[in-house]
Amino acid sequence: MSNLPLDPGPARVLVVEDEPRLSALLADYLRAAGHEPECVADGREVLPAWNARRHDLILLDLMLPGIDGLALCRELRARSGVPILILTARAGEEDRLLGLELGADDYITKNPFSPREVMARVKAVLRRSRAGQAPVAVSPEPAALLLLQIDTAGWRASWQGQALDLTPIEFRLLRSLAAQPGRVYARKQLLELLHDDGRDVTERAVDSHVKNLRRKLEQAGAGSDRIRAIYGVGYRYDG
Repeated sequence: MSNLPLDPGPARVLVVEDEPRLSALLADYLRAAGHEPECVADGREVLPAWNARRHDLILLDLMLPGIDGLALCRELRARSGVPILILTARAGEEDRLLGLELGADDYITKNPFSPREVMARVKAVLRRSRAGQAPVAVSPEPAALLLLQIDTAGWRASWQGQALDLTPIEFRLLRSLAAQPGRVYARKQLLELLHDDGRDVTERAVDSHVKNLRRKLEQAGAGSDRIRAIYGVGYRYDG
């Protein structure tokens, strides 16, 4: 995707990991990549740390003392669109889907563990979260009359003036679908638009993101049928 910066630049990264050696290893790799890591080992330390420093990205283990990672993911997502990468030993598909449904931007398993892969995923998520300079036309109507407004440069979206609290992946999904209302996108196409780094992500992940996006549109008054499922094919946006 050519509009994404090749180098997203340095970032403040909160590493939430209770295994000291792994935490130190991740911090070393992040520093080598030019980032500024901060490490916490207890789930109860996460929200205070993030509230104080507003990190650019969070690497989040699931099995933590104090507060578990899924609860933290839910709470962080309720407060912010900060990119969240879950890093865990739980490799089951249901765990992956649950993490994505709670708003995580990526899900990385520890077995096998590759620090270089983690750094590649960090870079990819930062690239996408910091992209968004190309304009997207969502309707030929004057801006004041638009039901859906997408501010690509500001990474914001709203429905009839009501802000939509979207994760970075949900924002990209909505932007892609709304750019061509009526066009049907296959799940595979949407995966390629959302994840440009060739990761092994199942097409069911798209369904999870669509489910979350529909819920947020409905809460904003857009109804539940703006994004329609086309049986056996994929999804389209009906403006």
